[in-house]
Amino acid sequence: MASVVHFGPFVVTTQVFYRSAHSFALVNLKPFLPGHVMVCPNRVVPRIKELTPEEVSDLFITVQKVSSVIEAVYKAQSLNIAVQDGPLAGQSVPHVHCHIIPRKLNDLPDVDDVYKLMDSRDADIELSFQQLKQLNSTTANPDVPDDLRAPRSMPEMEAEARMLRSEMERRLKAAL
Repeated sequence: MASVVHFGPFVVTTQVFYRSAHSFALVNLKPFLPGHVMVCPNRVVPRIKELTPEEVSDLFITVQKVSSVIEAVYKAQSLNIAVQDGPLAGQSVPHVHCHIIPRKLNDLPDVDDVYKLMDSRDADIELSFQQLKQLNSTTANPDVPDDLRAPRSMPEMEAEARMLRSEMERRLKAAL
């Protein structure tokens, strides 16, 4: 049985697809685009400055490993990798996390619309975690507020986590 993993106050154990010494990667409840995942330190702290040097190093090495797999699996041409460090930067859950968002040509009306999607100041993340529903569309709409984007179901997130876990294991073994 896997140990319990938290993203801020939320238990996210079954959504986790990769673990390192100090970090974990998980699928996103409300992805901005298909393949949008997050990497977090194991220790729940709200700001990067509160992490130890070992935790920072491990976090970004994990971001690098996960990014490579996400880009390949989702056939992305680029990635947005972003950290919202504190509530005034748009951080909606008080736990350091790096967003990894695969990008393709014309995935959004404007390439910078991803930043509109990341502006979560009006989001009610707790309500979102309680309202697990099927995502209505795989195409992101930057003009739809976060609280109106339907969250994915737990089975859907768990299936994506299983697929990504398998792909991470396969690619990491191949790199040895």
